[in-house]
Amino acid sequence: MTPHPPAYEDLCLYIDGEFIGAQSRSSQPVLNPADGSLIGQLPSGAAADVDRALAAAERAFRSWRLESPLKRSDLLRRVAQLMRERAPQIGRNITLDQGKPLADAVAEVTGSAEHVEWHAEEGRRIYGRVVPARLPEVRQMVLREPIGVCAAFSPWNFPFNQALRKVVAALASGCTVILKGPAEAPSACVALARLFHDAGLPPGCLNLVWGPADEISRRLIESPIVRMISFTGSVPVGKLLGALAGQHMKRTTMELGGHAPVIVCDDADVERAADLLAPYKFRNAGQVCVSPTRFLVQRPVFDRFVDRFLERTRALRVGPGLEPGVNMGPVASERRLREMQAFADDARATGGDVVVGGARIGEQGNFFAPTVVLNPAPGSRLMRDEPFGPIAGIAPFDDLDQAIATANGLPFGLAAYGFTTSTRRAHALASRLEAGMVNINHFGMGPAEIPFGGIKDSGFGSEGGTETFDSYLVTKFVTQMN
Repeated sequence: MTPHPPAYEDLCLYIDGEFIGAQSRSSQPVLNPADGSLIGQLPSGAAADVDRALAAAERAFRSWRLESPLKRSDLLRRVAQLMRERAPQIGRNITLDQGKPLADAVAEVTGSAEHVEWHAEEGRRIYGRVVPARLPEVRQMVLREPIGVCAAFSPWNFPFNQALRKVVAALASGCTVILKGPAEAPSACVALARLFHDAGLPPGCLNLVWGPADEISRRLIESPIVRMISFTGSVPVGKLLGALAGQHMKRTTMELGGHAPVIVCDDADVERAADLLAPYKFRNAGQVCVSPTRFLVQRPVFDRFVDRFLERTRALRVGPGLEPGVNMGPVASERRLREMQAFADDARATGGDVVVGGARIGEQGNFFAPTVVLNPAPGSRLMRDEPFGPIAGIAPFDDLDQAIATANGLPFGLAAYGFTTSTRRAHALASRLEAGMVNINHFGMGPAEIPFGGIKDSGFGSEGGTETFDSYLVTKFVTQMN
């Protein structure tokens, strides 16, 4: 007898240590992007739920901020252990509601356990300092203290990892947090709440709310209880939330969109570059803020690079994420599907050559073919706006200065990539590319010990590395005369 597959996550709110189901609340459907089927109902919180979460977080902060860093560290380590044990089921549910291949979804969960452990250790090393005084009877100290209740808004493309980073940074710092997760892919955040609950996190330290994004974000940001806001998402929404936070003098971290340039020089290992870049471009159906999107290839090696890149692109297998051997799943929603078609149509209309893909696959599910556009017009949408999907533009360049100027010519500044065997060119790329993260000859972003963040319209503040705590701590100077 064939066993039934495990059920999808029982979606709920999590407030003050209590899981709250739909009950009499309104709810919204959660759909599988691979076939459009209904897989769950997400309960919508009301203003009273948000207010209860605020009160719980404020009360919990009074004690959590005083908890021993060693005890906070032990709890986070228990969370990491549970995370690895539950990764197969959590990953399956991510594939169901977000669409990425199962192996990638499980890896998102298991990889996140390392972030928990890193914060568990680094949270024990949040140090102040003693400053030598000008008078012998004076003692001067600089203290680092948790800022208070934090509001976190996490995206749907990496629904577990992105929420987890915010939660562990806040908790390891001694803060409490209210999380508003992505309604499109909600199972990961609910699973996250269960992990912390089962590990013994005190009630109120973590709260999870759902509901209309504009109403909840405004209520949280305008509340005097919330002292810090962390947002990952699009540039337009980030600017709106940042402006609202500024009206209330709230500290923010913003990890916003990108439109990452790639510069491949004529002295690069061209085949290796193409072999690395093609799967990286179409990872998570291109729905990655650091996805390489604008490819600038020096003319003498342009054809070689294109041939290899197209070979690797055509070899990708697209399908439902639960099917074995699938490299790329569907885009997350019908809206993303329409956006991808609009980008491809605009590329054609402006003179670009769509050599692979450029259209939806089939009639069921949100599948869009991996798409490559050669010689896209500089003014085309693809070379101007972040596509956030499985489409890449490849254009030739002659002079490195020209390529760097093109790469820096947009207001984005999250990630950038360069491939060269010349130390002189590598230095030029590292020092002149305007991005928060520059990768040369490999992809080095993402580990827990590395700061992740952008500049310009791509935001400010870092998640990961010792910089991760900067936004969750305030600096207090104490001077005392005996």
